[in-house]
Amino acid sequence: MKFAVVVFPGSNCDRDMYFAAKDALGEEAELVWYQTANLSDYDAILLPGGFSYGDYLRTGAIASTSHIVKEIKQQAELGKPVLGVCNGFQILLEAGLLPGAMLRNKNLKFICHFEGLKVENKNTMFTSAYKDGEIISLPIAHGEGNYYCDEATLQKLKENNQIVFTYTNNPNGSISDIAGIVNQQGNVLGMMPHPERAVEQILGGTDGLKLFKSIVNNWREAHVTSA
Repeated sequence: MKFAVVVFPGSNCDRDMYFAAKDALGEEAELVWYQTANLSDYDAILLPGGFSYGDYLRTGAIASTSHIVKEIKQQAELGKPVLGVCNGFQILLEAGLLPGAMLRNKNLKFICHFEGLKVENKNTMFTSAYKDGEIISLPIAHGEGNYYCDEATLQKLKENNQIVFTYTNNPNGSISDIAGIVNQQGNVLGMMPHPERAVEQILGGTDGLKLFKSIVNNWREAHVTSA
């Protein structure tokens, strides 16, 4: 399987994503500069965290208008897995690939520590290696991770089982403790916690590795079935 790790000016978690895919998983991975338009040669797309364009205007706002995001939308429509973490999640929201918006953390401070998460939906291509209700620990590092949506959108997310991860101890004020959601098709995941920073024990834990393994396992199963 071949991963594209999209790099914007200001991205700073791209190497972590690259390491998770290439070294921890043992799959192919390439760092793809944001001015590259063609993502058709890749099997999955990873949008890393960081401060794309210095977080000017709003987090993810400028990056969401770049040409490569149009390509990401096209690949997502084809059913390819797209994972956006932290700033990557913010970009997916700004681009309209996921519903909702990000607000400043409720304490108006940057927060950085390991946080407990509950797996709310294991029936996705990103979470099949977990158990329903499993409690995992992943690091967070953000100043604007307070997920918000209106009541109608929240009801839709719940009805369609699009809420994938929730916080066990909500650190930022996110509505309904939401830490990660998928689109209705189930192939685009946005989450604030960093699974790529929890793929080796030396990093503090390996709970993030199952997410990447889920992507690979589902991709392989789909290709074996289609073959």
